[in-house]
Amino acid sequence: MTPPRRQRREPAPEPPKPQEGEGKVSNPERIYVVAGPDGERAELDLVTLIVARAADPPPSASPEQAALLRLCAAPLSVAELSAYLSLPFSAMGVLVTELLAADLVTARSPIVRQALPDRSLLEAVMNGLQRL
Repeated sequence: MTPPRRQRREPAPEPPKPQEGEGKVSNPERIYVVAGPDGERAELDLVTLIVARAADPPPSASPEQAALLRLCAAPLSVAELSAYLSLPFSAMGVLVTELLAADLVTARSPIVRQALPDRSLLEAVMNGLQRL
């Protein structure tokens, strides 16, 4: 039995170089602007909850803003949004700030529960269970 023969690969031919004035490569369009004209941002933590005010994003929203608005139908933290959209926290801060300025979302701090439950509530539950 003879081993299979390898075919030699020819190097790919180089494309012809464009002449002056032809095929001018322009700068790619920036996908997202990192900061607004004033550069101010909202005070956000990783645990700040974001909720969308409307069910559907406006037609003028960028793809990132539309995705964020669709995710925020229920309250989500900035950290969760950052993970779902695969964007760093700094970019999420800019996105959320723009949406807050446009009044499309609301931001609120998370609800902090008490460390210890109310003693009277526990006693009422225990008395109710003993009566059963």
